[in-house]
Amino acid sequence: MPSVEVNGGRIYYEVHGRGPWLVLAHGAGGNHLSWWQQVPAFSRRYRCLVFDHRGFGLSRLNDEAPDPSRFVDDLEALLAHLGAEEVRLVAQSMGGLTCLGYALRHPRRVRALVMANTLVGMRRVVWAAADEEVRRLAQGLWEQRRMQVPRRALSLRFARRRRHLAFLYRQIAALNGPRPDDLPRRYPVLDPTGEAIRTLTVPVLFIAGEEDDLFPPPLVAVAARLLPNARLLVVPGAGHSVYFEQPEVFNRAVLDFLAEVE
Repeated sequence: MPSVEVNGGRIYYEVHGRGPWLVLAHGAGGNHLSWWQQVPAFSRRYRCLVFDHRGFGLSRLNDEAPDPSRFVDDLEALLAHLGAEEVRLVAQSMGGLTCLGYALRHPRRVRALVMANTLVGMRRVVWAAADEEVRRLAQGLWEQRRMQVPRRALSLRFARRRRHLAFLYRQIAALNGPRPDDLPRRYPVLDPTGEAIRTLTVPVLFIAGEEDDLFPPPLVAVAARLLPNARLLVVPGAGHSVYFEQPEVFNRAVLDFLAEVE
């Protein structure tokens, strides 16, 4: 199984297809297998890199817990190992921290950035820019989410109608090692400044699920307005995992966006 020793840990990865590099960074509920509906579609045009963040999937680090502060360093080392110079980045939720961080560090190497169901890596600056109505909406949804057991990554409609796929989603997530309960609370500490965010001229596509109660569309719209070269797609009926719930819509949106900015 392909893996590389980086920053004191071993990162698992796979490369599929030929062409320009396209990196897919999974969320906290996933790993490299999460992209099973994307790789067959994307690898027809791109060389797809899927990998497991440290502490996830096959990138387990002995008894260490996942450390988000190393995610960007890990991706940087992995791309150097593969000789990938110019890349396109697709991030799901937690993967936004990795991809946004890499784009800010190496803007000339990033051709395009897709931020799907995520504000991870820029939540503080987005919150500061949001008006009171958007903040109240988000806080209300987060209060409801705290009452969910377990907390949903899929829309309720999808989970009820596509039980076999909801089961598969949970099984993929179960392949990850244990993670600390405070993992999401570590993300904001890594947020870049508003000034840094506004200097990012890389083309960015935000994808939001209409029913995403973690990163609701009105809050994601604030993020899209902050970046000078960003746009927003809201997918009706989708929750926090558009890539999994509506893969045809997700794949077409990503491919069209990439074709436009090439």
